[in-house]
Amino acid sequence: MNRYPFWKYLLILVIVVVGFFYALPNIYAPDPAVQISGSSVSLEITERDMKKAEQVLKDLGIEYFGAEFDKGNGLVRLREQADQLAAQRKIQEALGKDFVVAVNLAPTTPDWLLGIGAGPMKLGLDLAGGVHFLLEVDTPKVLAEEMESTEDYIRKHIRKERLRGVEVRVRDSIITISTESDEQRQAITSMLRSDLRELEYEKSEQDGKFLLRAQLSQAYIREKEDYAVTQNLTTLRNRVNEIGVAEPMVQRQGRNRIVVELPGIQDTARAKAIIGKTANLQFRLEADAKTLASQRETYPYRNEDTQRQYGSPTIEKRPIATGKNVTNAQVGFDPDTSQPQVNITMDSQGGSLMHKKTRNNIKRRMAVLFIEYKTETKRTIDENGEEEITYSQTPETSIISLATIQGALGKSFRITGLENPQAASELALLLRAGALAAPMGFVEERTIGPSLGAENIALGVKSVKIGLALVLIFMLFYYRAFGLAANIALATNMVLLIAVMSIFGATLTLPGIAGIVLTVGMAVDANVLIFSRIREELANAVPPQTAIKTGFDRAFETIMDANITTFIVAIILYAIGTGSVKGFAVTLAIGIVTSMFTAIMGTRAIVNLMYGGRRVEKLWI
Repeated sequence: MNRYPFWKYLLILVIVVVGFFYALPNIYAPDPAVQISGSSVSLEITERDMKKAEQVLKDLGIEYFGAEFDKGNGLVRLREQADQLAAQRKIQEALGKDFVVAVNLAPTTPDWLLGIGAGPMKLGLDLAGGVHFLLEVDTPKVLAEEMESTEDYIRKHIRKERLRGVEVRVRDSIITISTESDEQRQAITSMLRSDLRELEYEKSEQDGKFLLRAQLSQAYIREKEDYAVTQNLTTLRNRVNEIGVAEPMVQRQGRNRIVVELPGIQDTARAKAIIGKTANLQFRLEADAKTLASQRETYPYRNEDTQRQYGSPTIEKRPIATGKNVTNAQVGFDPDTSQPQVNITMDSQGGSLMHKKTRNNIKRRMAVLFIEYKTETKRTIDENGEEEITYSQTPETSIISLATIQGALGKSFRITGLENPQAASELALLLRAGALAAPMGFVEERTIGPSLGAENIALGVKSVKIGLALVLIFMLFYYRAFGLAANIALATNMVLLIAVMSIFGATLTLPGIAGIVLTVGMAVDANVLIFSRIREELANAVPPQTAIKTGFDRAFETIMDANITTFIVAIILYAIGTGSVKGFAVTLAIGIVTSMFTAIMGTRAIVNLMYGGRRVEKLWI
C-alpha cells in the first residue's frame, strides 16, 4: 500500500530536473547596456564606430566592459544602470542620425543553457521598465493629399466636359473654381453634388467671373483624421507583434497622437527602428515622351552601386498603386540569380489597378519607389536653461527597382533589386504589418523605470520571502514529517512555475507576483486538506497506511473542484482583462497547474518513499 510504480517516480524526477534547468536562467541578472545599430539594415556597425562610442564613454567617465559588435549591431555593457541614459544620448550625438542608439539589458545566461532553449522570464514594465514613445500622426498631410486628389478629379472633369476658360486654384485648403458663365459653374456644381459629396461649397461673383469655392466638410475632415490614426494604430500593433514584445501598450491619445510602451524588450534598438519607421511603397511608370513636365519626378536608386552605374531615373508623379493595397509580403529568393526578393500579394483594388495599367504599358519600365520618413532629434536650451527636445521628419525617397513590364501583372508579383536578405526581411515586415495611412513623428521618447520604484519592488519581494518562510516554518512545526514533505513540494512548485513561465515566454509583472503568492497559499491549502483528513482517519482508529491512502484519495475531489473553479476565473480574467490583470491571471493559471502536480503527486511521492510498503505504528503528523 502507498507505493508508486518505478515509472511514476522516474516521471516526477524528470519533470523536476527539466524544470530546474529551465528555471535556472532567472538567477543570472542581465547587464545594463547600450545597443547601436544602423538606421537601415544596409548600414552595419564597424570597428571604427565602436571605437568612437567607447571614446565617448571614456570622456564621460562611464565604466563599461564587453564592447562587441556582430551582424551589424554593436553592444556596450555598462557597470551601472544609472549611466545608460547619459551614455545613449552622447553616443547618439557622436554617431549622428544614421545610427539608432538605444538602452538595453544584455543577457548573461550561459551559452550551455541557451543551447537547450532555456532563457529568463520576461519582465513587465512595472518591474523592468521599458521604452515609451509618443508619436504624432501627420493628419494635415492626409488632408493635403485628399485636396490634391480632389483637385485632380475636378480638372479631369473639366477636360472631359471641354469647359473652356475655367481655372482651378488651391490655397489654404480651399479650391477656387473660376468660370466664364453661370452655366459652366452650374455644370461643375452638379458634378460636385453627385461625385464629391464630402465638399462644402459656396457661390460668388467677382470681376465678371463666376466663382465656386469648395472645401472639405468638418465631418469629413474628422472622419479622415480618425481613419488615419486608427489605421496607424493597427499598423503599429502589428509591427509590435512582429517584433515579439511582451504585453505592449499601443493606444490613442487625444485627436492625433499614439502612445507606445514596450516593456523589458531585449532588442530595443530594433524596436525603435521598426516603430519609428514610417515607410511606404509606390509603384510608378517610368516617364516617357508623352509624360508632361509637371507629372515628372526624378529619384535616386536605393542601392548605391546601381545609382553609380545608371544615375537617377525620371518617373511619373502619379502612382499606379501603393503599399496600402498590399495584403501580404514574404521574403524569397530569385531562382535564377539567388538574389533576395519580396513576394507581394495585393488586394482586389490594387490587383485591378496593377493589371489595367500594366496591360496597356507592356515593354515600359515600372519603378518600385520606397518612401521613408526619418525622424531627426534636435536638442536646444530654452531661456530658463532647460533642455528642449524637438523632433522633425525628413522624407527620403529612393527607387528599389526599375524593371521592364513583360506582361500584364495581377494581384501577385515580386520585388527584386534589394541589397541583402536583411533589407528584404525588413521591407516584408513593414508591408505585412500594414501601411501607415499618414506619416508619424516622435513627440516624446524616453526610457522609463519601474512604475512603483525599485525600493517598493524590493520590499514586495522581501515580504514574499518572509511570508514563504513563515509558511514553511508553520508546516514543519505543525505537521512534522508530513510538513517536511509539503515544504519540499512547495519549493518544487516555485521552481516549476518559474520554469513554465520562462518556457512559454510569459511576462512577470507586479500583480503577477501577487498571483505567485496566491499560488503558494493554494498549494499549502491543498496539503492542509490532505493532512487534516489523514488526522481524522487516525482519530477514528484507522491503520496508518489506510489513513494515508484515504486522506489523499478523499481530499483529491475537494482540491480538484476548488482549483478548477479558480482556473476558470483565471481564464476569464485573461480573456477580458488588460495589462496588469492579465499578468495576474497568467501566473495564477500556471500556478494552479503546477501546484496540483506538486501538492498531490509530489507530496504523495515523498510520503510514499517515507512510509510506503513498511509496517508503520505511528505517523509523525
